[in-house]
Amino acid sequence: MTETRAPVVKRVALSYNPQSEGASELAGALRDDIQSRGLEAWITDDDAEASAFMPSDLVICLGGDGSVLRCARLLIGCETVILGVNMGRLGFLTEMDGSEVRQRLDEVLSGSGRIEERTMLRAYLARTGETLHGLNEAAVGRATLSRAIQLAIDVDGARIADYRCDGVIVASATGSTAYALSVGGPILYPESRDLVIVPVAPHLAAQHAVVLPGDETVHITLEPGQQAVLSVDGEADLQLEEGDSVVVGRSEHKARFLRLQPGTDFYKRMAAQLGWHRPGGNAQPLPTTPPRAYGHTGIQAGEPAK
Repeated sequence: MTETRAPVVKRVALSYNPQSEGASELAGALRDDIQSRGLEAWITDDDAEASAFMPSDLVICLGGDGSVLRCARLLIGCETVILGVNMGRLGFLTEMDGSEVRQRLDEVLSGSGRIEERTMLRAYLARTGETLHGLNEAAVGRATLSRAIQLAIDVDGARIADYRCDGVIVASATGSTAYALSVGGPILYPESRDLVIVPVAPHLAAQHAVVLPGDETVHITLEPGQQAVLSVDGEADLQLEEGDSVVVGRSEHKARFLRLQPGTDFYKRMAAQLGWHRPGGNAQPLPTTPPRAYGHTGIQAGEPAK
């Protein structure tokens, strides 16, 4: 995959979650650090609209993954790059912790990193014509606590499932480590364009996810007599009516993140955050290419082992 180099930064907007301890103070310190280097920097309000981030080259977002998701939605249609700084509990989307960002500021501003482009989703409600964009997932779920819903799932006109379930998730690669993962979905590489369909608690049906090419379109239709809601990234909830059809596909927009680590760092962070490492597991992988000669084994080429 071809890497896009990060641009040299001249204008920086800073956003922070006011509920994150120390985020406000860190935002102020970073603004002063950036301005002392002769660059433009400003802090946006917590409820700021997209215009508050313009005309920045970079948005430094201080918070958890929820804060980064909000920034990504606000910056839809812009070429602005996001640097997520983890001040919360989860940091799948963030690049570094708050304790290190000031020490690495020159690296951030100099253009030495790479741009990671993430696929976004588009959810279209046919009845109203309303379109919502998100980075993680579009989910159709039950509107009441104790009553399952009946949903029909079609992929480009082909019926693939009729679920009686708590809901259905259509996730991007980014969303594959969020809600979809918690209900048994697979993890996709961050820059994958594929989509994942995951049922939530299907009744009398196997809990199987389906991975689709990114150019496919998913239709989720609510059967008669059902009550449900459409949620995009856990933020925008729309009440659905019986017979409603939600069309989910890849958005024309992408989220752009600044990365200072190589792409393989994703696997290391997944292993650490999901507890995949076993204590005492010290096995080393074999070489990826065989030695040119086998003389050290005492076996000649074409000779069977004794």
